[in-house]
Amino acid sequence: MPQHSLNLALLQMDIAIGEPEANFNKLENMLEEAVTGSPKPDVIVFPEMWNTGYALERIQQLADENGERTDALLSAFSRKHGVNIVGGSIAEKKEDQIFNTIYVYDREGNKVADYSKIHLFRLMDEEKYLVSGDKIGSAHIDEVAAGVMICYDIRFPELARKLALGGAKVLFVPAEWPKPRLHHWRTLLTARAIENQMFVVACNRVGISGETDFFGHSMVIDPWGEAIAEGGENECIIRAEIHLDDVDRVRRTIPIFEDRRPSLY
Repeated sequence: MPQHSLNLALLQMDIAIGEPEANFNKLENMLEEAVTGSPKPDVIVFPEMWNTGYALERIQQLADENGERTDALLSAFSRKHGVNIVGGSIAEKKEDQIFNTIYVYDREGNKVADYSKIHLFRLMDEEKYLVSGDKIGSAHIDEVAAGVMICYDIRFPELARKLALGGAKVLFVPAEWPKPRLHHWRTLLTARAIENQMFVVACNRVGISGETDFFGHSMVIDPWGEAIAEGGENECIIRAEIHLDDVDRVRRTIPIFEDRRPSLY
């Protein structure tokens, strides 16, 4: 049976552009801090493209070949500490193509899902350097149905709705969402939670990369659209507990899925 609550730890980290060594070291330190803190998390989440940042002009040289280094670290860590990991996303190299990819691990260190970003963000030139994925991201975390998407994906409500119709009760969103669009970030995440009556867990980065400033404000939003946790603009770990029964309760209270009329739209 799925458990009825999940303790979360969101690693709101700064990312050194084009420096995988520094980023792997940073992540390992924050992972250790997450599992030694209280309460111990059931799920750890990190930001988008944490291994390289948006060093796209050098991404062919910097990306993780077949995700091997990332897989070795996250699989071993999740198995050692008995924790689920939604591994942010990495620049992943497959046969000279670069993808922006999330790996999800269970408590035994098994990779249970992966998802490559399907909507590439033109404002950061993703489409010039990266290849889009061709499947949606779904996983089971402690038997709880969940969806995963990456940053720009939250501007596409059809994707979140498809995941919700597939049973997702929690949506995980790693991101590198920059200033000044904080209002968009909060509004879009809140809308995805309200319209799909599910938890949204969004982990954004902080720090400055080139001329781009990232504001953090990682968030956990409940199925009513209320923020139950939100970070500031500094590097930190955000902790929250979510109660999965809330999803069923909200969906019974306002039965939007039963009242849909997809034959008309």
